[in-house]
Amino acid sequence: MNLPEARAALASARRVAVLTGAGVSAESGIPTFRDAQTGHWARFRPEDLASPEAYRRDPETVWQWYAGRYADVSRAQPNEAHRLLAELERAKGAGFFLATQNVDGLHTRAGSERLVELHGNLTTARCEGCGIVTPLPAPDTFTPPPTCPVCAARMRPNIVWFGEYLPEDALEAATHAFQEADVALIVGTSGVVYPAAGLAFETRREGGVVIEVNPEETELTPYMDHSVRDVASKGLAALLGEEPA
Repeated sequence: MNLPEARAALASARRVAVLTGAGVSAESGIPTFRDAQTGHWARFRPEDLASPEAYRRDPETVWQWYAGRYADVSRAQPNEAHRLLAELERAKGAGFFLATQNVDGLHTRAGSERLVELHGNLTTARCEGCGIVTPLPAPDTFTPPPTCPVCAARMRPNIVWFGEYLPEDALEAATHAFQEADVALIVGTSGVVYPAAGLAFETRREGGVVIEVNPEETELTPYMDHSVRDVASKGLAALLGEEPA
């Protein structure tokens, strides 16, 4: 990797599209879905907790799982990687776009505004009747399942489960942004979950520069123009020419 070249490409880019994954939130102490399956939850398969079939079969157990994860992310704080991406958005203005696979809401709490959450958000629920999305009550007062404030129907976790499609408008917006990007940043994601992982190829096909930030090689590494081998906060700091806090 030529770090000065990568820095220069990012600095001069008018349009920057970013994809983030679990590696960005790891520094805030948020475990991945599977890493969170400890103790009582270790006996469940992922499909037992995160699929429409599981929810139809046992909504109480599914809601208990998500209520616990919601409490965990509510205690977590945005880290330097979140802050640096919010800073990059302010620098690029309308030319910036962020698509995240994370469901913790930390990008928004760090100040990011031009973003889509491809896999949903743990801090919200979606009505099974009318489809409205609303914030969950504070974790210490939350007793699942929530009831819709509009139609009084039961609400489900606002998460994309196994076997479900990504929100069409969010995926379309992300695809367009990556097609138009001069530089795409792929930060903290393994590159194995599609269609999100395919966004990098949208930029490549249109002749843009694609830069990966990840401490390890990923499925996408062979297709990257540059790869920064570090955790998200330090890798982004290096690209932006900043010292990490």
